[in-house]
Amino acid sequence: MADNGYDRTRQDVGNILGMEHVNVTVPDQDTATRFYMSTLGLTRDPYMMVGLENMWANVGHQQFHLPTRGDKPQVLRGTIGLVMPDLEALKQRLVSMRPSFDGSAFSCAAEQGYVSVTCPWGNHFRVHAPSPEFGDMTLGIPYVELLVPAGTASGIGQFYKEVMQAPYTLTQDMNCAMARVRVGSAQCLIFRETTDEIPEYDGHHIAVYVANFSGPHAWLKKHNLITQESSEHQYRFVDIVHPETGRKLFEIEHEVRSYTHPMWGREIVNRNPAQNIGGYARGRDVFTAVG
Repeated sequence: MADNGYDRTRQDVGNILGMEHVNVTVPDQDTATRFYMSTLGLTRDPYMMVGLENMWANVGHQQFHLPTRGDKPQVLRGTIGLVMPDLEALKQRLVSMRPSFDGSAFSCAAEQGYVSVTCPWGNHFRVHAPSPEFGDMTLGIPYVELLVPAGTASGIGQFYKEVMQAPYTLTQDMNCAMARVRVGSAQCLIFRETTDEIPEYDGHHIAVYVANFSGPHAWLKKHNLITQESSEHQYRFVDIVHPETGRKLFEIEHEVRSYTHPMWGREIVNRNPAQNIGGYARGRDVFTAVG
């Protein structure tokens, strides 16, 4: 049969099926509600964590988990990418809500091709409109970009390839290397080297689902890297190490879930943030996210 010229590796998604949530603790739920719901336009999960001590904020098929734990918030060491269907509506919400965040770390700016937003506690977001770069995603978290020490990106990529069985690409960007790890069909983890000082790790985490659940666990357990045996369907680890030398390269807790985890593929409800009392449109309460 003749070669048709397709690059079959472009469709390889690897072992990590998807990144479900980013977890950062917040000092108070009131400010978190104003930022994640009223400003970003996200949706509070109506089924889970409906009390006053935690909140799950839906963004397409992904979430932010926002538990209240002490007075010191967790700040991810990098940038969280978002895709939203209407950047102009987002800009209007950002401007109207800005005064309510006076005295905090909140900021926002329209950049070339995206909107930059910093939450009241210093977490950075880069909000994009849907585009082919993010597959068919219309609302969601397409990437988490983490700043890592110079000279570590290649080893981090090898860790994901050999331990987590996820493909990666290594590129050079502005004199620093960058490893991009594929997560399912439309998401990635980006590890961008920097020579700037990186803040001390404060315990924030990401949650991923994997198809081969026992393989990575066996390797991590052999190297004493498992930090929590959560349940039959879940375990955790923090340290990313060079798979050959064992040298620790970076810290970010991974909540690793199996494909058989009860929450895999659960329905996540998203509202249409354009709805309001003054201009209510019947039948348009729900936003059906793609991707």
